[in-house]
Amino acid sequence: MTELVEEKPPGVIRRMYNWTISWADRPQGTWALFWIAFAESSFFPIPPDVLLLALCFGARDKWARYAFVCTAGSVLGGIAGWLIGWGLAESVAQPLLRLFDPDGHTQEKIELWAGEYGFLGILLAAITPIPYKVFTVASGLLHYNLPLLIVASIIGRGFRFYVVAGLIRVFGPRVRPFVEKNLEWCFLAGGALLVGGILAIKLLH
Repeated sequence: MTELVEEKPPGVIRRMYNWTISWADRPQGTWALFWIAFAESSFFPIPPDVLLLALCFGARDKWARYAFVCTAGSVLGGIAGWLIGWGLAESVAQPLLRLFDPDGHTQEKIELWAGEYGFLGILLAAITPIPYKVFTVASGLLHYNLPLLIVASIIGRGFRFYVVAGLIRVFGPRVRPFVEKNLEWCFLAGGALLVGGILAIKLLH
């Protein structure tokens, strides 16, 4: 007799992932994208790229709109994350950082980049796939300049989301497996090119 293997229920992260994806099929998907991007900047564990990809696959002609909504939500959420780090250090910021960066390595990297490269270091942190929530909350905790954080977030997060949405607009479903599998490498390569371009402009002047 064949034994029935009981399937394990999905974990918390998988359930959140499935819940995030489910908004792609609802009329309120655009608003969900905004609020998920906002929340991910300080505490939500699922990156908004997941829903951004799903929405763009469903309506490729709206790719720029979705990228803008995602960027706006992420930048405004980043400001909220900075305020949490700045004003709620002990009660909220420290527990969040212990949850998402328990060994403190990401915070050390942010401090190193900001200390050595200034604005470019902050910009690189905004583009690369380090947890953005750790970046924003730690920036508030360390009292980094908020206007610089906002500018870096607009450039960095905008670059990230427009690249993701633009790839879907140009290549469509054919590029989906590649993007989903190599998303972090795409961000790293793109971030290096962007920062390298800015450095080249500064050197030329």
